[in-house]
Amino acid sequence: MSLLHSFTFNLFSENTYIVADADGQAAIIDPGCMDAAEQQELQAFIADRALKPVLLLNTHCHIDHVLGNRFVYDTYGLQPWIHAADEKDLNRLESYGPVFGIRAVASPAPAGYLKDGEELAVGKLRFELREAPGHSAGSICFVNHEEGYVISGDVLFAGSIGRTDLPGGNYATLIQSVKSQLFSLPNEMVVHPGHGPATTIGHEKQTNPFFQ
Repeated sequence: MSLLHSFTFNLFSENTYIVADADGQAAIIDPGCMDAAEQQELQAFIADRALKPVLLLNTHCHIDHVLGNRFVYDTYGLQPWIHAADEKDLNRLESYGPVFGIRAVASPAPAGYLKDGEELAVGKLRFELREAPGHSAGSICFVNHEEGYVISGDVLFAGSIGRTDLPGGNYATLIQSVKSQLFSLPNEMVVHPGHGPATTIGHEKQTNPFFQ
């Protein structure tokens, strides 16, 4: 069986995800682990299940989603895959740390860039990449059609959307991204967001106040 597991990390209560196929080939998505305890929690989960991390992915590069990039690189030798439009945010990581009273270690350079419409393989798992700017300039969602879920980053939440007042954010762009890139998915598809609980596409179409 494949695996999808989430952790809630750092002072922003960010969702870090691990996905893995039946053979244990795994991707770490948005590692937000910011201290030794959170790093140990992530590492122990991977070791206990004999997973083999092969990819580090960032849905976007705001500080709360990339705090653990350096730890993942130091531990597993993985550089992050990001959207090119968010590279400036990735490079600002160290300078943003003091703003929130935390120590942020510079991320390793990107291994490469994620592009809209491409397919990404994690072992036997397949993800369609959907570009969804508006929260950040380069937000990317990972859609697993076969297993019926999407990892949405901070594009869409249960009952809300990502904030748009940060650099690269734009409200109208984000609304259009959700409508075109996420609401075009099946109603039963499960949404695993960057913060908070999971939801479904259909539920958000019907009840999310930003789309009523």
